[in-house]
Amino acid sequence: MYPSTAQKLELNDWLRICQYWYNWQLDDRFNWWEQNRDYVFSPQGEFCYISCSLPPLELRDNPNFYSQKKLLPLFKEDLIKVKHSGELLDFKRVPSQTLQDVSKRAANAFSRFLLGDGNGKRSGKPRFKSASSFSTLRVEGQAITIERVEKDWLFLSISKLNAWVKVRLHRPLPVGFVLKNILITKKADGWYCTIVLEDPTVPTFNLEELTPTWDNSMGLDAVLHEDDYLATSSGDKLPSLKSFRKSQQKLAKVSRRKAVAKKGSAKRRKLARREARVHQQITRARKDHSFNTAHEIVKSGNKFFFVENLNLRGLSKRNKAQKDEDGLFIANGQSAKSGLNKSWADAAFGQFFTTLEYIAAKAGSVVVKVNPAYTSQVLSYRDEIVFTDCSIRNYIDLKELLNVDRDVNASINIKRVGLGLFPTIKSLKGKVCFAHTVTTSTFKEVLLVLTKTSEAYTVPQGQCG
Repeated sequence: MYPSTAQKLELNDWLRICQYWYNWQLDDRFNWWEQNRDYVFSPQGEFCYISCSLPPLELRDNPNFYSQKKLLPLFKEDLIKVKHSGELLDFKRVPSQTLQDVSKRAANAFSRFLLGDGNGKRSGKPRFKSASSFSTLRVEGQAITIERVEKDWLFLSISKLNAWVKVRLHRPLPVGFVLKNILITKKADGWYCTIVLEDPTVPTFNLEELTPTWDNSMGLDAVLHEDDYLATSSGDKLPSLKSFRKSQQKLAKVSRRKAVAKKGSAKRRKLARREARVHQQITRARKDHSFNTAHEIVKSGNKFFFVENLNLRGLSKRNKAQKDEDGLFIANGQSAKSGLNKSWADAAFGQFFTTLEYIAAKAGSVVVKVNPAYTSQVLSYRDEIVFTDCSIRNYIDLKELLNVDRDVNASINIKRVGLGLFPTIKSLKGKVCFAHTVTTSTFKEVLLVLTKTSEAYTVPQGQCG
């Protein structure tokens, strides 16, 4: 998106007003909670409960989306003065639907804090937005007019924004579409416009009733070892990118220079923009790697992709602090764990699995998450635990004359879990036993894969089978 200088100034004012409106609504909700609720501790001091501190007739109504949205006409009557800075904000300059969308965002943030999302997972306490963290505006389609379309360029007329806005199109617009809304985002290298369209000619996608078999499915194992990123049940290994690892020295250099610069100076602002550009390059490289890897996997033509249901938050969690008898902190292994946490964050498997689901759905395939318990330890063609330690990367089977790669073996086991062919394993008094097994049913298929890939290695993108 290429707004003029005057339009950039106006959009910056819109962001400032929406940021203030978002923070004001959160503050209003927090004030209601503090003024109308009180913490009462039990006599034993073991717990506390919340009770009303005011008579019921004096209680103020709990602010919600509708009550706060009705306050917008009052804010538009006159200029709003910000207490700490003294600046004056004119709410009439921003489209009304944009301000209402900010109210919806504040309501959603607070509801996730109190009630949780659709899965019941609660988020942390909502934070007040700074100028750098509030960077997106939503403008409804009724406030937008498409003036002209020229090859790769689109000219939009937005309500309360002078003149047309020039937008570069990354794909042609479909014929007969309906413009629903746009998202205007300010990033480190400029302004971006995300257009939401409704195309009635696009058919409704329904996944065919398919049954997963050995031939139409693939297992994927998250490797995170050296230069390996993923291992597939077909015997391939896909490379990792490590975008943050490659750029962390450059980022640290810019961050150190910014830290010593005087706050509020032009030099510090310039270094802050340079730091944001480095972060943006890391993010874009990681996202591009996710899409390229997902496309390589989907090109295999399989209909089912079985992936690990990883607890990514737990894998990157800090070790619990440990104390000795005197109450002094002792070593807990966090120094070594910090590097592993950084590697998990840099790999961004959560983003990759989401991208893979999107790419697979477009190709008529489905991604299924399975329980990865014992998949990296059990030999895929025999009921035997051979990979007892993470340092064991290969297993030489003298009986079958095979050099079994740990990661490829794990990906085959993940595929077997998805197909319901993995043995049932129980741990009794510290000993692992196989309660139910169907390993012999896939003995030939597994040996065929391992024989072809007796020495698994990482293949470049574009050569994945």
